Amino acid sequence: MNDATDWSESNDAFLAAALAWLRLRLERLAASGEPASEPRLDPAEPSRPAQPAQPSFRDRFLRRGSADSSSGAGRLGSSMDASPVTDTEIEEAARAMAAAEEMDPPPALEILAQRLGLTRFERDVLLLCAAVELDTRIAPLCAHAQDDPSRPHPTFALALALFDDPAWDVLSPERPLRHWRLLELHQPGSQPLTLSVLRADERVVNHLKGLGYLDDRLTPLLLPVDPPEDDGEPPPSQGEVVRQIVRRLELATPEQRAQRLPVFQLVGADAASKRLVAWHAAASLGLRLFRLPIEHLPTESAELDTFRRLVQRESALAPFALYLDAQETGNAPTEGQTPPLGRFLAGANGVFFVATRDVRPDLGASFLLLDVAKPTPAEQRQAWRGALGEDADDVPDLLASQFDLDLGSLRRIARTALAETAQSDDLADGEAGNRVPEADLRDRVWKAALASTRPRLEGLTQRLEPKATWDDIVLPDRELDLLRQIASQVRLRSRVYEDWGFAEKRNRGLGISVLFAGESGTGKTMAAEVLANELQLSLHRIDLSTVVSKYIGETEKNLRRLFDAAEDGGALLFFDEADALFGKRSEVKDSHDRYANIEINYLLQRIESYRGLAILATNLKDSLDTAFVRRLRFILDFPVHGEAERREIWKRIFPDKTETEGLDFDRLARLGLNGGAINNVAMNAAFLAAEAGTPVTMPHVLAAARTELRKMGRPINESDFRWSPVEVVA
Repeated sequence: MNDATDWSESNDAFLAAALAWLRLRLERLAASGEPASEPRLDPAEPSRPAQPAQPSFRDRFLRRGSADSSSGAGRLGSSMDASPVTDTEIEEAARAMAAAEEMDPPPALEILAQRLGLTRFERDVLLLCAAVELDTRIAPLCAHAQDDPSRPHPTFALALALFDDPAWDVLSPERPLRHWRLLELHQPGSQPLTLSVLRADERVVNHLKGLGYLDDRLTPLLLPVDPPEDDGEPPPSQGEVVRQIVRRLELATPEQRAQRLPVFQLVGADAASKRLVAWHAAASLGLRLFRLPIEHLPTESAELDTFRRLVQRESALAPFALYLDAQETGNAPTEGQTPPLGRFLAGANGVFFVATRDVRPDLGASFLLLDVAKPTPAEQRQAWRGALGEDADDVPDLLASQFDLDLGSLRRIARTALAETAQSDDLADGEAGNRVPEADLRDRVWKAALASTRPRLEGLTQRLEPKATWDDIVLPDRELDLLRQIASQVRLRSRVYEDWGFAEKRNRGLGISVLFAGESGTGKTMAAEVLANELQLSLHRIDLSTVVSKYIGETEKNLRRLFDAAEDGGALLFFDEADALFGKRSEVKDSHDRYANIEINYLLQRIESYRGLAILATNLKDSLDTAFVRRLRFILDFPVHGEAERREIWKRIFPDKTETEGLDFDRLARLGLNGGAINNVAMNAAFLAAEAGTPVTMPHVLAAARTELRKMGRPINESDFRWSPVEVVA
C-alpha cells in the first residue's frame, strides 16, 4: 500500500470520527429544548404572556422516533428520553477525533485550516456545513436542533448554539470562511443573517474527502504546463536563474509568505525557455505549474476579485505556481488605467511568474526582474552532442552555428532525425552497434531543424524556393569573390565568435548584413538564391505590405515579430527594395516625420543586433541612411552587364532539357539586355518554339527579344533582328 492510499484511509477515519462527534452535539442540542433558531432572553427582560402549549417539531419528531427507531436520527430514537447524550460521550468522541487527527500529513480539514487561517470555531462551522454533504443523518438533525422542518440545513444561529467559543465575526466578508468562498451564504430578501442557509462549496467538500483536483471554474483558464520530455536539468545559464528563484523563496520569512511574495518577471524573447525555467523552479519547490494567458483574465472588477480569490484558495488547497503569459500582450496600458494583470497581482499572493517580452514597470507589484534567454551557443552545441551521440562528429558544431533553439525544440529535432535515420537503408537491418552515417544524419537533422523554424516566419514573409547555383550566376570576379566570402563567414561564424572569443567582447554586429546594390535585373535575387542554396537555408523575401503600417508603432511591432522569428536560425532574410524601409532620416517638420524617423532608428538597432544573415537589395544605394550603411558587413555592387557577361548569361540561360539549335551567342550579347531581360526573352522564345514544335532557334529568340525591347520602350533597329539560315553557327 502506498503513502497516498495510507493517507486517504487515515483521512476517512478522521472524518468518520469528526462526524460522529458532530452528530452527538446535534443530538444533545435537539434534546435540550432550546431551539437554535430562537434567541435567548436576557434574565432581566420581563416574561412574555403565557401561550397555549403546542407540540413542537422536536416533540413530534421524538414521538415519531419512538414508533419507528429507523427514522435515521441516530440516537434520537425511542431511547432518547431514557438515554440522553452525556458530556462524557461527547468528550470521548472529541478524544477519538483528536486521536484520528494525529496523522502525518494531517487530515485535509486541518491542512485547510492552517493554510487559510481558520479559528477552531470557523473550522467547526465548515465541518458542520460539509457534514450535510458527507452524512445523510446530519440534515434531519439540523432540523431538530432548530425545531423547524423547513431548516434541514446549517445556519449561523445553529453554529452559535452548537459549538464552544462562538464568535459573531466569522461570517464577515473579511473572515476566511467567506473571503475564500469556503461557504456560500444564501440570504433571500429580508431574511435574517443568522437564519440564512449556509452551504459548503463543492470543491471544499471534495477537498475534505481528499480529492485533489483544480476547481472547475478555473479549469478552462489555467493550463497545466507539462514537464520537459526528458526531465533533465536545464542548461547552466538557465539553471542559475532557477536557483535565484528558489533561493529567494526559501529565504522568505513567515510574514512575507503570509503577506506578499515577490513576483518573478521573466523577461526575454523566447517563451519556451521561460516556461522551462518556471517549471524547474516550481518543481524544485514541490509545486505544480499552471499557465494563464493574460488575455483570459476577467476585466470586470467583481469577476477579477472572485477569480483572484479562487486562485489563491486553490493554491492553498493544492499548492501550485502560476505562469502568467504576457509575452505577446506586453504593452503598457493607456494613461490612468491599471491593466487586469496589475489589479490581479496587487491583491494576490503566491508563487507567480510573469513572462514578458520587455520589462513591464506598470504592474504595481513587487517584482524581481530576471532575464531568460535561450541556451548559449556553447550549451546548444553540448546539447546537440548529447542528443545526437558522440558519433555525430562536427554536426553539433554546424547546427549550433546556424540555429538558435530552445532546449526542448533542439531535443525533439534530434529525436526525429535519429528515428528517421535508424529506419533508412544506410543501417543494417536490426543490427546493433552500427554507426549512424554522418552525412545522412547531418542532412536529416538539418532538414528537421529547418522544418521546425520555418513556421514562425509564415505569414510574415514570402518564402522562395532557391534554385540558382554558382553555375547559374554571372558576376565580375570581385563581386563573385565577395559572395563566396559571405558564404564562408556564415559557415565559420561559430568558430570565430565562440571558439576565438569575439562573442565575449561584443553584443552587436555578430550577424552578417549585406547590401546588394544595382539596377533591376542585374542578378541580386539570383545571388540571394545562390547563397541560400550553398548554405542550405530557407530564403524568405520580406513583403513590405505585411510589415509597413500607417498606424503609429505597428511597423516596429511587425519588424520585431519578424526578427524574433528569424532568430531561431535556418533563414536568410531578403529585403527587396530595401530603400523603402531603410531610407535616410529626414528633418523633423511634423509628427509624421518624427514617427518615420523612430521606425528607421528601430530598424538600425534591430538589424545590428540580428545574428542571422540578412540581405538588402536596392536600386537606389544613395537613398540609404548613412548610419545603416555603416552597420553593413558587405556591400556588393551589381554592375550593368557588359558584353562578355551577357554572352555568358545567354550560354547558361536555357536548361539542359531545352533543345536549342544554331544560337549565335555573340550576336545575342550585342542586343544589350541585362540578366533579367535575358531570362524573359529565353522563356518567351521557348514558348514560341513549343508552339512551332521545333527546337529553340535564333528566329524564336530574336522575335522574343524584339517584344522585350518594345516592352522596355527602347528603340528597335530592325536590321538587328533579321536572320537567315546562312548565319547559323555551331
